[in-house]
Amino acid sequence: QVQLAESGGGSVQAGGSLRLSCAASGYTPRRGCIGWFRQAPGKEREGVARLRSGVFDFYADSVKGRFTISQDIAKSTVYLQMDSLKPEDTAMYYCAAGSTTCALWSEYPYWGQGTQVTVSS
Repeated sequence: QVQLAESGGGSVQAGGSLRLSCAASGYTPRRGCIGWFRQAPGKEREGVARLRSGVFDFYADSVKGRFTISQDIAKSTVYLQMDSLKPEDTAMYYCAAGSTTCALWSEYPYWGQGTQVTVSS
């Protein structure tokens, strides 16, 4: 049974930082894709960053240079370091895993419950 548990969300002012964590039990981060998606109210879910077989694979253009995805294999945890946050980063952030094609959120069988990130101007 794969379980993903996100933590680390919160409210910050623009320019601030947050680090999200995704603890993945029952899942081997080295296989397939694991990454972060986000969904803001009234908007479609979008990919933010992902690892493929443990190696960096993707950042959304909107977060390049500001967000960093990493993993601790020993802890089966994937992190999303978010710096220089902007109000448009406000969304529910989800960890997802298990896809082998990786591009579409609908292809991921395992999801966490989400963690809210709110950035005020």
